[in-house]
Amino acid sequence: MLVPHWIPLLPGTAFWALALYLPLSLPLARLEAALASGSLPQPVQQLVLVTGSLLLALAVGGLVNLAVSWALGPGWASSLGLIAAGWGAFTALASQARDNGE
Repeated sequence: MLVPHWIPLLPGTAFWALALYLPLSLPLARLEAALASGSLPQPVQQLVLVTGSLLLALAVGGLVNLAVSWALGPGWASSLGLIAAGWGAFTALASQARDNGE
């Protein structure tokens, strides 16, 4: 069976999308404001906002993965994506613990 050439890039793309999801979803306040001023029901607004931020993270994650894969190789791109996703989760948990006074 012939495997497409982009299949090995999927894990790295997913890791980079996960790592970049929160930083990229924060600037979507303009989209959220535009949706709030529109006539769409609240559940549809949330669906559009979540879908838009996920697609943005996947697109940018794919581009970052391709760039890092080109510069360092696909294995390194996936590893760095995993490290970036883990670091993002670690800093989010540390920030939450700091804010709660623990």
